[in-house]
Amino acid sequence: MRVLLSVLYPVLSLTIFGLYPSMTIGPKEGWQVYSSAQDADGRCICTVVAPEQSLCSRDAKSRQLRQLLEKELNDKMDELKPLIPVLEQYKMDAAVISLFKEEIKNLSAVLTSIQEELGAFDYDELYQRVRRLDNRLRSCMGKLTCGKLMKITGPVTIKTSGTRFGAWMTDPLASTRNNRVWYMDSYTNSKIVREYKTMDDFVAGVVSRTYSLPFKWEGTNHMVYNGSLYYNKYQSNIIVKYSFETGSVLAQRALEFAGFHNMYPYTWGGFSDIDVMADELGMWVVYATNQNAGNVVVSQIDPDTLHVLKTWNTEYSKRNAGESFMICGTLYITNSHLSGAKVYYAYSTKTSTYEYIDIPFHNQYFHISMLDYNAKERALYAWNNGHQVIFNVTLFHVIKTDDDS
Repeated sequence: MRVLLSVLYPVLSLTIFGLYPSMTIGPKEGWQVYSSAQDADGRCICTVVAPEQSLCSRDAKSRQLRQLLEKELNDKMDELKPLIPVLEQYKMDAAVISLFKEEIKNLSAVLTSIQEELGAFDYDELYQRVRRLDNRLRSCMGKLTCGKLMKITGPVTIKTSGTRFGAWMTDPLASTRNNRVWYMDSYTNSKIVREYKTMDDFVAGVVSRTYSLPFKWEGTNHMVYNGSLYYNKYQSNIIVKYSFETGSVLAQRALEFAGFHNMYPYTWGGFSDIDVMADELGMWVVYATNQNAGNVVVSQIDPDTLHVLKTWNTEYSKRNAGESFMICGTLYITNSHLSGAKVYYAYSTKTSTYEYIDIPFHNQYFHISMLDYNAKERALYAWNNGHQVIFNVTLFHVIKTDDDS
């Protein structure tokens, strides 16, 4: 048998296809059977009432109250919206703080380990260890023979100033607290020397003193040594020793037979006939003479009197040489006027022998007119086409044994 269910609102009439007895369901339980009957075709007709709907939703006061609540909620949300970025920032800050906490935790662990390690030694023991290490290093340094040039690196450009040709230098015998720099622009017709208290002042152009020499210089191969300037007097083969402290000439002496005023210059010219230099073993002068057929002559001189102590005649043409410098009694000759510069000739005053070598270095600005070794700094000072640069050198040392003389 089929049951037909018809639904009315608020009274629902249901016609259900099937056989169900007449029953009543409580309002709280759901649908309520109101009545049932059977039509002429034998179908069961039931009239039911749906669960009672609340009438409060249609009440005016209830609706007004709901609207007030909704407005209050909307107002509260409007107040809270500006806090969203603050909360986001707080979230980020919290992450950063968490990271800081982790780093501090790690740092604390490191410090703790360091303290534990240091705690194993008392101050006196640590001090004695340092003393012993220092003594061992000094003893080792004392056994080092004078170094042989192995490598040149750089340059480091300190400053760009002046003309294409000039000289700048520091004093290899100055104390560690004395960092003065001297600057002599041009290769001729000048007497002005500028002094800077430090390298930083030199870079900044802060001049501390200016000296006017009694004689003009010639070339660019000057040197400051133990507080005095040594240079070649203009249009002569005379070497002048000038004291910066007293502002006077302490000594001057002619270099016998030495060519001057572009008679035997380096390849680039510039009246670079006489080159005064110093190394670990003292003061030297490099030049050429007619007696040695214009070839390079090396003389060791007394820095006080300028007397020649000993002389070596090489077989290398002075005019074919670029700039040169001395390291540990060995003269190194370069082709520094070329872009592919290198050191290619070495003459040892210890053995009076020479050899051809191949030590390249970077001629960054294509024209080096001054190249001098500073033994204290283990570096080469250069004037490279209006740029003041420094090259670092690598030396090979041999440790003396007790059997060595």
